[in-house]
Amino acid sequence: MTGLTLNTLAKNMNMAPWESAPIYFRSKAALGQNTAPKYSEVISVDVTPFAIDMSKGFILNGDKEETGHFLYSPESDGEYHGFMNATGWMGWYLREGDATTWGNLNVDGNEFVLFNDEENHWNMWFPGLGGAYYTTLSTNNGEWTATYIPTLTVEGDVTGEMTFNRTEVSWLISFTTTADHAQFTVSGPAKFYDRTTGTVDAAAIDKDFAIIPGDENSIDYSFSDEATAFTVPTAGEYTLEIFLANPTNLNYTITSGAVVIEDPISEYLYLPGIDNGDDWTFNNYLRLVSDMDSTFAGVVNIDSKWGYNMSLELNEWTEVYKMGATEGTLEFKGANNITAPDPGLYLMQADLKNLTYSHTAVSEVHYSGLNDQWDLMPMTETSSVGTFAASVSIEQPSEWGIKIYLNNNWDLFFGGSEGTLAYSAEGITDDASVAAGTYDLIANLTQSSYVFLGNEVYITGLNNVWDYTSVVLTKAETGIYTGTATVSTASPDGFRIQLDQSWNRYYGGSFESLDYLGNNLTDDQSLAAGTYNVTINFITNTCSFELAE
Repeated sequence: MTGLTLNTLAKNMNMAPWESAPIYFRSKAALGQNTAPKYSEVISVDVTPFAIDMSKGFILNGDKEETGHFLYSPESDGEYHGFMNATGWMGWYLREGDATTWGNLNVDGNEFVLFNDEENHWNMWFPGLGGAYYTTLSTNNGEWTATYIPTLTVEGDVTGEMTFNRTEVSWLISFTTTADHAQFTVSGPAKFYDRTTGTVDAAAIDKDFAIIPGDENSIDYSFSDEATAFTVPTAGEYTLEIFLANPTNLNYTITSGAVVIEDPISEYLYLPGIDNGDDWTFNNYLRLVSDMDSTFAGVVNIDSKWGYNMSLELNEWTEVYKMGATEGTLEFKGANNITAPDPGLYLMQADLKNLTYSHTAVSEVHYSGLNDQWDLMPMTETSSVGTFAASVSIEQPSEWGIKIYLNNNWDLFFGGSEGTLAYSAEGITDDASVAAGTYDLIANLTQSSYVFLGNEVYITGLNNVWDYTSVVLTKAETGIYTGTATVSTASPDGFRIQLDQSWNRYYGGSFESLDYLGNNLTDDQSLAAGTYNVTINFITNTCSFELAE
């Protein structure tokens, strides 16, 4: 029995935290399954339980991975609530502070019925409508509910429809008032789902949802009372944003100026002309940082002869951003290309809302946060420009995750998840799911990817054999693994390159472009039967099968 399990048992017995009290039990023992058990006399053990924060129920995705969001139980009594962004049919679990994980009862026809047997429960799942949901979960009643909020409407001196920002779990609208002390309300329709309705849209119960502003920019909400008014003291242009992600701090802001939302805004900002001299391509891009602020960032190996442009669409040459009146400013469909700096590796940032950009030369790369140690540890650039590596030892999960820092600057960093780096994001938490040990951490800044590699990788699915022993490749040098494989028949479903024996960390893609968690590789289907020398290069994310002589 682990300490957490014993502590949870003490909590469920209503033992007071930090106070020593006896637990009485009898021990059962048997020499074998075919012998009668013997029971000991009553044993007494004094236990001092520690306090468990049961106010937060942590939201896990369908793979039981942390999402960074939570539902709230104000009385720590198993009655949780909060707002969530959900895609249609999205699966999820809820983990309490004592590590109890709730899913759905594993019996058809029992949607919204809770079950905490981790070996057998199913994930809970939302209805088929994606968007904003108000969610409750009662461990006492053994059920949860989902209330879908499709739209929020602004009425009064200001009118309009608010936009739901899925990433931030917030609603916003930009508006202009022509008179002082303008007032308006925010409300909308809702559909309530529970164990009686299931996920059937026609059976959902119609409700009304209202926002109630409070003191110090706080908000409340109601499904029964009418909405109360927001007030804007002075006429002008404003943006209202209502933040619902943190159930302990529901709040709003009214800021001067309008926010223009491009729907959908691109995940990438392409940089034709940034490299390759006279060869203008869309191979280089920045990744979206915030769709609310229209900001992008990334590391680029710049080698530009004539300057470059910025485009939100692949192969778009006209609707592009060029340099504004001065360097560092942008102009949509401007006259002149953006002036590039001297060739080299740069952190680039672009703000399409404020029409600015910047280049910061990358001189050093470090990692920090591993094992909750926050010293800056150096990474070494590999033979591939923009790709850095370091040997790391994972001893325990890091509370705040691991981050990649640039130029010894705590403000310039990448976090990320699922093999993808993201600028100014939450820390990488892969160390919570991989075994303790020594790994090579490889960060490809120009491709926004990272990976933790051990001493072996495994090819599964080749010849339609899904095991970890048929093809084992060993580390030849940092990021490069070699071995032999015999191809006897084409794999009908393709194959994967497994990084460990968990089935959760693998590469798919193609020989020319390996993709973390991507679709299975099918390049073997064109190979002749025979024995091959296999090389996997995680520096360049390529794979080769060379027929052995």
